[in-house]
Amino acid sequence: MKYHFTLALLILAAVFCITPALGADKYLGGAPEISAYLSGVNEFSPGQDATITVVIQNSGTSAVVFTNQGTLTPADVPTTAKLVTVGLSSGGAPINITTDPQKLGDIPSPGITTASFSAKITSDATLGEYALPLTIQYKYLSNSLANQPTSETLQYQYTPVSVTIPLTIKIKPVVQIEVLKADAPDLVVGMEGYVNLTIKNIGYEDGTQATVTILRNGNSAVIPTDENVFIGDFPRDGIVTCLYKVAVSGDAQQQTYPIDVEVTYTNAEGNTVTSAIDTVGVPVENKLGFIVTSPPAVITQGANGVISVEYQNTGTVTAYHAQARLSAVDPLSSSDTLAYLGDIPPGGNVTAQYAISAASGAAPGTYALDTEIRYRDALDNSQISDTFKADVQVVPRPATSALVQLIAIVAVVAVILGAAGYYVFVMRKKK
Repeated sequence: MKYHFTLALLILAAVFCITPALGADKYLGGAPEISAYLSGVNEFSPGQDATITVVIQNSGTSAVVFTNQGTLTPADVPTTAKLVTVGLSSGGAPINITTDPQKLGDIPSPGITTASFSAKITSDATLGEYALPLTIQYKYLSNSLANQPTSETLQYQYTPVSVTIPLTIKIKPVVQIEVLKADAPDLVVGMEGYVNLTIKNIGYEDGTQATVTILRNGNSAVIPTDENVFIGDFPRDGIVTCLYKVAVSGDAQQQTYPIDVEVTYTNAEGNTVTSAIDTVGVPVENKLGFIVTSPPAVITQGANGVISVEYQNTGTVTAYHAQARLSAVDPLSSSDTLAYLGDIPPGGNVTAQYAISAASGAAPGTYALDTEIRYRDALDNSQISDTFKADVQVVPRPATSALVQLIAIVAVVAVILGAAGYYVFVMRKKK
């Protein structure tokens, strides 16, 4: 039994002796080979928001591979591009790249990955091809077997690389608009009015079946009510004039507010295309206002009279078919509170007359009466001004008037008494 056990041990030892030693693969030479190209659309229009997708490919190969070289396997192979960073720039092209350089990690060989960059084509971009520099930075394992001291030790040596690859994009011909002028002479806070736009096609394409559209810009106080004007053919360097009705919100201020303008047209391929937006400022004037420019009207205690009130248009547009209203308060009263004023141009003055009465017990002093003006704007819409004040002064009755009244009363009484005495005298004489 002991003999058999010893034989088994000897056989097991022999098996271990004839097992080949485990080895590691090592590489001599080779490096990453990086290339890049655009994926998808590479043709863009002026003013367009663009997404540029780039494909990065590693096709590097190793020159020599040694197997069973020592017992240690390198952590990397020379053809792997490590810690790859890519960045896209305009290179003087009419484009703004808004995405920062991106870290893509490692790209083995063979290997492929993508990176996307957001961009904005400038509105004044001209027709042509442009090269965008794509900068790729990485490092790779560059040490060789000749530099390794033993098969049990690996020394890593990495070499940094920076490569720039040009990527070509194209700016295609399109209708591109520029608003040369925006006139809005009657545009006032809280009212409707017209905006007259002069628009030029500064692009490189002739548009047909074109329609010019205005759009509200965000929360702008200028709100289009007529949005589209059909202009037909819109050739390169062509100029058109379009009139639009707009409204101005009542909480607006005297300032310039933006509106957006775009053109929808049919291009040379027969496709319906919408141009990039051009934004233009539209001036808005203050709400139409009025003031009383005449001195306080005067009325006597206990008297009826006609007072005159002069109004002035302090706005920048004409108030058409204006009517004024005066609201009398106790101790004043009036049965004639409306006055027709006609058209009042900016800075113009008109006078209204009102029949008014002051109670006999009215306290002397100045009374501020509410007044307002109703009118029509340039679009024949009815408007009404804010309420403002017209002063009316009540003065006491003159003292001479009271004396005259007293004398008149005494005279009447004297006449009555004289007549009565004469009557008595005549009657007694007859008896």
